[in-house]
Amino acid sequence: MASLAITNNPDIQFLGRLLGDVIRAYGGEELFKRIEYIRATSVDRHRGVAGAGDIDRGLDRLSLDETLDFVRGFMLFSMLANLAEDRQGVETEKDADLASALQRLENEGIGHDAVMALLDHALVVPVLTAHPTEVRRKSMIDHKNRIAELMTLNDLGRDETEDGDKVEEAILRQIALLWQTRVLRREKLGVADEVETALSYLRDVFLPVIPALYARWDRALGERAPTFLRTGNWIGGDRDGNPFVTADSLRLVLSRSAQAVLDYYLDAVHALGAELSISTEHTQVSEEVLKLAEASQDAGKSRADEPYRRALTGIYARLSATYQLLSGKAPPRPAPLTAEPYATPGEFRDELVAIAHGLADEGDGPLASGGALGRLIRAVETFGFHLATLDMRQNSAIHERVIAELLKAGGICDDYAALDEDARVALLRTELESPRLITSPYADYSEETASELAIVRAAAEAHGKYGRQCITHYIVSMAQSVSDLLEVHVLLKEAGLYIPGEDPQAHIMAIPLFETIADLEGAPAIMDAWLGLPEVAAIAAKRGHQEVMIGYSDSNKDGGYLTSTWQLSRGSTALKPVFEKANIAMQLFHGRGGAVGRGGGSSFAAILAQPRGTVQGRIRITEQGEVIAAKYGTRASAMTNLEAMASATLLASLEPEQLSPANSARFAAAMDELSGTAFKAYRGLVYETEGFRTFFRQATPIAEIAGLKIGSRPASRKKSDAIEDLRAIPWVFSWAQARVMLPGWYGVGAAIDAFADKGLLREMASAWPFFASALANMEQVLAKSDMAIASHYAALVEDAGLRDSVFGRIRDGWQQTHDGLLQVTRQTRLLEKHPALDTSIRLRLPYIEPLNLLQIELMKRHRAGEEDPRIGEGILLSINAIATALRNSG
Repeated sequence: MASLAITNNPDIQFLGRLLGDVIRAYGGEELFKRIEYIRATSVDRHRGVAGAGDIDRGLDRLSLDETLDFVRGFMLFSMLANLAEDRQGVETEKDADLASALQRLENEGIGHDAVMALLDHALVVPVLTAHPTEVRRKSMIDHKNRIAELMTLNDLGRDETEDGDKVEEAILRQIALLWQTRVLRREKLGVADEVETALSYLRDVFLPVIPALYARWDRALGERAPTFLRTGNWIGGDRDGNPFVTADSLRLVLSRSAQAVLDYYLDAVHALGAELSISTEHTQVSEEVLKLAEASQDAGKSRADEPYRRALTGIYARLSATYQLLSGKAPPRPAPLTAEPYATPGEFRDELVAIAHGLADEGDGPLASGGALGRLIRAVETFGFHLATLDMRQNSAIHERVIAELLKAGGICDDYAALDEDARVALLRTELESPRLITSPYADYSEETASELAIVRAAAEAHGKYGRQCITHYIVSMAQSVSDLLEVHVLLKEAGLYIPGEDPQAHIMAIPLFETIADLEGAPAIMDAWLGLPEVAAIAAKRGHQEVMIGYSDSNKDGGYLTSTWQLSRGSTALKPVFEKANIAMQLFHGRGGAVGRGGGSSFAAILAQPRGTVQGRIRITEQGEVIAAKYGTRASAMTNLEAMASATLLASLEPEQLSPANSARFAAAMDELSGTAFKAYRGLVYETEGFRTFFRQATPIAEIAGLKIGSRPASRKKSDAIEDLRAIPWVFSWAQARVMLPGWYGVGAAIDAFADKGLLREMASAWPFFASALANMEQVLAKSDMAIASHYAALVEDAGLRDSVFGRIRDGWQQTHDGLLQVTRQTRLLEKHPALDTSIRLRLPYIEPLNLLQIELMKRHRAGEEDPRIGEGILLSINAIATALRNSG
């Protein structure tokens, strides 16, 4: 495409020109001219030059085949623009690297000793989930990443690739491959597909990047940092609402993960063997290394004077045997010798450390520390033999049914469901005190109960095979009572993962997930009662902490953006004294999504905005859908984002509170009032307006999104069209497509308008990181929304009275929120104080509007009964393209 007049970004101009060349070459000159006319007209309209009618005329002239090509063209431009901006760090955060964070702390009087003391017990974990918001196929992402690599060569002034290709021609070929790659999935993703996608990131990005990050941090700290950054995974263990996740899924992901990490270790050890050609003719070698060399039984004459190589031959042989044991397959490069497998990753690490000590004993030369060996040791500490710790998750309602069936079949309780909470707790605690199992091999259990028992037994089997670090967390969705957590302990006990007695043990931690507004409000009382149980307190004390998960998605759908954001903060704050009273460290697990309506936005800012005293060096955060590719698609972006997460955790834990107690109290009281007003406005529209459900389903592509085949999980928890039963992802996704973005702002305008002291709100926006972050995220959403385009979607609603009534409230609410935000932030227009982000969003708007207009027209034809398959394909392509241009979906 021709270079855009509305951007000065040379990378976007360059890639846009190459994309135009590809469209001309493969689509023909006529298609290129039609697309270019619409592009130029839309750009002019957004610059105030042309009217919307010119765009309509251009769109009307497209045939169905040309429509599909047009949508692909605009989607690819957006993808390439995203790539260019990511390379230039449009959203790079100030102080988001560890060295800057350390300097910031030092400036505030917080020294090295305090930092190291925190890191000694710190834990930072990004947890990959399969929540279906990534609309692009992995093939598209791979081509995009290859272009990013080639652009890096271009930056370095390289004319040729290592293979001798001209760099610009290689980029052009990758864009041509993108143009000719099928965008849409033909088959619905299965759990095995999701597992492989996650493994590609863990294997190709996290495995090499995290040890490299530690090497950087060791230099910044002046000593070796504790291993506090690790990786987590839900895929294959999260079965809440997903009937396709089974015991076999759990076995699959753990086996494939072990295979991937051991492949990496084998390659690393092989490379070390080639590198460490140290001869006893030139140096003294430690006894430890000589013992390893002798134990290897490597009798190769050419290596007789090379003890490091012989030691590594033995290590390779043991690692090879471990690979065979854990994966059930021979390694790609079999060992020349036989040896016993490692019993634990610790054994493997100890032998590597012996080699490192041997090198260090030779003096202070360049072989004394770091390098490939240091990175491998760090990798083993981080990834073990499991690669990423797998979380289990299930809904509390299923646990209740399963426990009720087990107790009845075991002759213990005929009607567990009829018991009140106190009676349930008493009964479950009694069962947990006894070594007797309640399951029987002779009982005929329901399919649901048999499946749940199979899952926990597979987890026990995994502990024996891969070590306890492979599964350490069991998330209980919709946790609303102590009995919801005790039920998990009973299930774990049946598999030997909960050990009763005077010194009870739980090898997997039961973790409540508080999701709705009511759940968040009730969380402190539940955790107080939970930690008040002596056996639970003893287990938590031994472990050193207890985790609580807080959910952003359902709380937003339940109560709206402002109320959800505030209740999550209040809930975290209210939990702090509960844990202090129990003398147990609190670890929060933040269930965030990609869109602002599901907790999205900058992770760095979000962590810094957490209430003081709630991070304490330990945090886990979900990473899902399109966010995974955006943040971890390349090694460079992964380095940036992982370091930002670690730095923010350090700052949030150690920086002193900036607000005085008086201001904290004033601001909290103001937020209580704002939240109450926003909640009333949001609930009034979404849950109390007759016909709103119909408006939502007709004015957004919610039904069409189901055809995207982007995940294995059903869109609704139940067979119902109620908003309460709809998953948060399609809820947010649908409003984003229609450019309403309602979950990210509705109700805030009413709250600001009704609040009398606007000066106090301006003070909060400038002095309180929590409020500033909440407004900044909402400002992005408002900038991406468009009520003019949204009105075209509203026109799809059949009942004119319903359409005018509901959309009128939405439009007025948007304007009220827009005006209130500008008033509080002292701006004359959205993103006035964030010019780089403003430019980024403005660049995309001319590309999104034509896609929206085409999508609406195709939806009209589809809903009218037209059966041409190109119409359905065009709708799905447009959904993909709009999500790519907006940079988030759900």
